[in-house]
Amino acid sequence: MIYTQQKALHLAIETLKNQGKTIGLVPTMGALHKGHLSLIKKAIEENDTVVVSIFVNPTQFNNPTDLQRYPRTLDADTALIATVDKNVIVFAPEVTDIYGNDVAAQHFDFGNLDKVMEGASRPGHFDGVGTIVKKLFEIVMPTRAYFGEKDYQQLLIIKKMVQQTGLPVTIVPCPIVRNEEGLALSSRNALLSPAMRERATFIYRTLLAAKERFATDSPTAVEAWVNDIFAKETDFQLEYFTITDADTLLHITQKEEGKNYRAFIVVHAEGVRLIDNISL
Repeated sequence: MIYTQQKALHLAIETLKNQGKTIGLVPTMGALHKGHLSLIKKAIEENDTVVVSIFVNPTQFNNPTDLQRYPRTLDADTALIATVDKNVIVFAPEVTDIYGNDVAAQHFDFGNLDKVMEGASRPGHFDGVGTIVKKLFEIVMPTRAYFGEKDYQQLLIIKKMVQQTGLPVTIVPCPIVRNEEGLALSSRNALLSPAMRERATFIYRTLLAAKERFATDSPTAVEAWVNDIFAKETDFQLEYFTITDADTLLHITQKEEGKNYRAFIVVHAEGVRLIDNISL
């Protein structure tokens, strides 16, 4: 079943919730791949009904060209979802159905979480993310919502938004899904040439090596090593590599006992922006 209007979907979900059904939501921007399917499968395991939203959200794009280039493959996406379960509800609205005539993001106070990394590179991006996810939660009223750890910063932002708004939804983090060579699956990978998709596994190999070095070296030394490695690579342009506290995303220069850390990387290849991260 495909819904294109939020009112009709909201009414259908209300009926299900009145019957005591649990609802799982997987928010996506389409161009689905195995990473999305892993989220959908987990949602199916844990809920009576699953909704997959497919919506390229304009308020989270800083670059109009990036928004224009973003792949839109609704027919292929719905066919792929049907291979997992034909009973999954697809919500594929138009921009006007979500935003009306005012295509603008709500402002949120995410503290430090939206000031660093993706927030620093893409001002206003996380206000756009918070806005669309809040709208989807209000429309779908999910019991649980599923997000991949590839967008780890986004995951923390959404948890913060839920905490601030008091929306009754449990956020379920899901592990990064990679291809056989280790490249994190992303809709943007479709924009890479086959040769570059193969070459781009260099990013994950570098993360694994950085994790190994982190066991003995200082965070600063590991960051310097990664920067040196990418300086020698003509196929890739390193936007940033940083090691942070896994809970606050604050950059660290030394390690402390009992704390969790994470490394984040953004690399440009053939004009495509690729992100990845790894727990340290």
